[in-house]
Amino acid sequence: MTRNSVNEIVHSGRIFNVEVVHTTDRDGTPIRRDIVRHKGAVLIVPVLADGRLVMIRNYRIAVDDRLWEFPAGGLEVGEDPQRAAGRELEEETGYRAASIELLGSFYTSPGFADEFMRAYVATGLTEVGQRLEPGEDIEVQRITPEQLLNMIDDNTIVDGKTIAAGLMWHRRFGGGSPG
Repeated sequence: MTRNSVNEIVHSGRIFNVEVVHTTDRDGTPIRRDIVRHKGAVLIVPVLADGRLVMIRNYRIAVDDRLWEFPAGGLEVGEDPQRAAGRELEEETGYRAASIELLGSFYTSPGFADEFMRAYVATGLTEVGQRLEPGEDIEVQRITPEQLLNMIDDNTIVDGKTIAAGLMWHRRFGGGSPG
């Protein structure tokens, strides 16, 4: 593959841009791709003192369904990801964390997008009240680590970023608190 060259931005939006990218395959054959360019995002695995996890039921217009997810959101331009994690946690769940630590990171869908997500674990939670953005439809739920695994296994949780971060958290902490 050769280095990508951007032909044009075909959509410029608040959350992402879409670029037409031209490149060549290893045989030199030209390839055209539409690529979603994203500012990056954060996801938070909130852990209560009793070991339960805070999740949200989030209505997603794109799939016309309410999905089980960990709280997450996009970065503002120049925003520190750890600070964004704290902001998103408060906005979507109404909890403030005493500690927010990096769990891991991953590309969400590298076949067509460059969105890079950082996953954090939040502990020392205090309720401060939800601050939803206009258009957000979010219910806060609390589940056990065992319920998380069962919900992944039975396809109750179908959100890829939540599955990835939930399994990362479970492998790291063995279902116990991250203390």
